[in-house]
Amino acid sequence: MSSANPPTVSVVVIAYNDAGLVGEAVTSALAQGPVVAEVIAVNDASSDGTAQVLDELAAVHPRLKVVHRTENSGGCGTPRNDGIAAASSPYVLFLDSDDVLPPGAAEALVRAAEEHRAPVTVGACVRRELPLHHDVPWVPGLYTPGEVIERPADRPELVRDTLCVNKLYDRSFLDKHAIRFPDGRFIYEDFVFTARVLAAAPRIAVIGDLVYVWHVRRGAAQVSISLDRKDVGNWRARVEAHRTASRTLAAASPELGRACQVKFLEYDLRMYLRELGKDPDYQAAWWTLTREYLDTFDEAVFEAAAPHARWIVRVLRATATPPADVDRLTRFAAEPPRLLPPYATGADGVPVWSEELPVELDGLRELPIAALPVTIDAEPAGNAAVRLRLHELYGRLAEAGPLTAQLRFVPRAGGDPVLAQPVALSRDDDSDDGGWTAVLPFRLADLAATGRRLGLRRLQAWHVGVVVECADGSSLSTSLRPRGGLLRRRALPSSRYGVLLTQPYRTGSGSLALRLAPGAAGALYLVRNRLDRARAGHASG
Repeated sequence: MSSANPPTVSVVVIAYNDAGLVGEAVTSALAQGPVVAEVIAVNDASSDGTAQVLDELAAVHPRLKVVHRTENSGGCGTPRNDGIAAASSPYVLFLDSDDVLPPGAAEALVRAAEEHRAPVTVGACVRRELPLHHDVPWVPGLYTPGEVIERPADRPELVRDTLCVNKLYDRSFLDKHAIRFPDGRFIYEDFVFTARVLAAAPRIAVIGDLVYVWHVRRGAAQVSISLDRKDVGNWRARVEAHRTASRTLAAASPELGRACQVKFLEYDLRMYLRELGKDPDYQAAWWTLTREYLDTFDEAVFEAAAPHARWIVRVLRATATPPADVDRLTRFAAEPPRLLPPYATGADGVPVWSEELPVELDGLRELPIAALPVTIDAEPAGNAAVRLRLHELYGRLAEAGPLTAQLRFVPRAGGDPVLAQPVALSRDDDSDDGGWTAVLPFRLADLAATGRRLGLRRLQAWHVGVVVECADGSSLSTSLRPRGGLLRRRALPSSRYGVLLTQPYRTGSGSLALRLAPGAAGALYLVRNRLDRARAGHASG
């Protein structure tokens, strides 16, 4: 679309107590150019300086219209509905006050919408972890740029994209089908809104352009609603939103309804399970609530889920209270999944979850090697080496014949992995499960230098994993479980940097990761970063 085309988009920005960030969001919407006729900022009765920031911006930018609510709605749905009601353009985009629209997003979306006469147009979105600017693509591989989806029912997997902000909507389509967000304090309102959109069976155009940057600030004093999981109320809200969405979809299309429930098992359930924490009261409440919801599913939905999700469901349904090895279950729910030893078998030799819970792990023997939930432990082996221990898994690895292991460092900020030299694996006769072991040397200074060449400067963050090649031609790639004293911080003398500060750490999913701070400036930055995180945590507490 050229600048000669008339303005066609209303961008609805919602804000509550976000005076420090809302200006950046509004500016990114105004910077979309003449295709944006108006930016409608809805202030949800903020008690900080948000109202003043918006009014001052509106005094300078005629395209900015501010709607001040006199009473806080308690959620995101009502202010978005207010924005739709105030909109006058043919198309509407949604933007949260702590996120941004990348340049050209609105124009790219409108161009595709008009070319394909599509009531809904979707583009790429990234979750940007701050302050490191680590971009994680949202639902990668779900869409093919350039495709036009005539009927959502033909692509049931679309239910996995529950965001409303990465899409452009024809406002007349929303009005015709009375599609609005749930009002009031309804968390995960996106679930219901996107379900209503899909149930109305729109043609959907897909573009490859990045159209939304979702900022994730886990250390913020006030985290977003979706990240505020300190009590079981957040999970209850997510379950209720999912229940409403799946019913809406099932009424329009049985295929979409089933896909929505399978998605819950494979994604939502696993995400919350791996963050279950240690509080026994929370665990018990979460366990009961989850079992009650799963009781409403048909058996066919469980059978349609991937094996890893299916096994989790069977463990949940097998016991009314969290089992003694609930921590093992949380690690299995991680991505990639890891099934920690010991490995039990039933009376007929079939793999089961444990001797206490003999839940059959059906399909494990048929899984490809790359999909096996293997566990590889990592422990220190001197100053510049790590010892790996690959655990056997019901004989499946022995059949493949593990040959070599190769450390794999992936920049958390995104980019190609860095691979160390492969090392031969040898059978570990001392282990209970008859696994394999190897000592893998590596040079942190070389890794830091590689990070510098990749553009990583003061503080480098790396995921640490391993690639195993097998005699039958198969391979697997997974994360490492840190053991022993591997997580000890060290300041290493370096001829290249003077000092190299290393900080191995365990991620939320229990995997090994590494921070490197080369040089005095990098070390100082790491110390300041830790202090900032500590202050933010103290403020939020």
